[in-house]
Amino acid sequence: MKIIVTGAFSYSGRYIAQRLLAAGHSVATLTHRRGGPDDLFGGRVATLPLQFEKPEELARSLEGADALVNTYWTRFGQPPLTFEVAEQNSRTLFAAAKQAGVRRIVHVSVSNASVDAPFPYYRAKARVEALLAESGVFHAVLRPTIIFGGPDDILINNIAWALRRLPVFGVFGGPQCKIQPVCVEDLAALAVEQCGGTENVVLNAVGPETFTFRELVAAVARTLGLRRVLLPVPEFAGMLAGWIIGKIQHDIFLLPDEIRMMRAGLLHVTTPPTGPTRLTDWMGAHAAELGRAYSPSRAAR
Repeated sequence: MKIIVTGAFSYSGRYIAQRLLAAGHSVATLTHRRGGPDDLFGGRVATLPLQFEKPEELARSLEGADALVNTYWTRFGQPPLTFEVAEQNSRTLFAAAKQAGVRRIVHVSVSNASVDAPFPYYRAKARVEALLAESGVFHAVLRPTIIFGGPDDILINNIAWALRRLPVFGVFGGPQCKIQPVCVEDLAALAVEQCGGTENVVLNAVGPETFTFRELVAAVARTLGLRRVLLPVPEFAGMLAGWIIGKIQHDIFLLPDEIRMMRAGLLHVTTPPTGPTRLTDWMGAHAAELGRAYSPSRAAR
């Protein structure tokens, strides 16, 4: 098949494009970039402009595609790319895909997306899912939790980075603060599988292990062979620590709402796992390099 991926030079899009190529598909990407780091795909992925402001040209770029895998979104929701702008851009993309005759859209959303969620990120994600359903194009919605894996992993790597440098690590949340991470390779495999689907489906993309935040940090420390004091802290202290690290790194280490999302249990689902890769196994295989360098979040996703 001919498959177009939005953001094939970003984190999850990169692994999806690699999987598609390995499966023998023809792959192109809609992107604002003009090339990936170190020519990731050896020239095998055609680059097309992601022009939301020119819907007719966007539709022409999508012509001939059997499927569109959409990873487009924003983590931060800050001007000029607010969640509202990302919603409108998604509407434009889905309409262009329908106009171009794309048979199927595989869309990457987020676990527990809901228009009634207490967080703008989750409400916006749910509204985009509704836009996709209204588009009339056959589709699959994939709902990942926390994604890990690869040399450009962010959350797990940066927890390891902090543990390597700090004798004390503040943890927040209780038993309700559950996290069920999914490997980016497993998410990519699910996306590739769904490109050939024929039904409208919504699937949770989750791994086989569940942790509280404290258990997650403790697992990272054990993997690195580090003895660290895990100090229970109130939510505001976690936000302050994240802000300080972000200032030091000229980055956003952890958003306040992301702490609240974890506390609310939105990074956990009750359905069976769809990915086989265990976080503890992956960390064990990459312990030597995990956390050696800080992984910036602004350049990813």
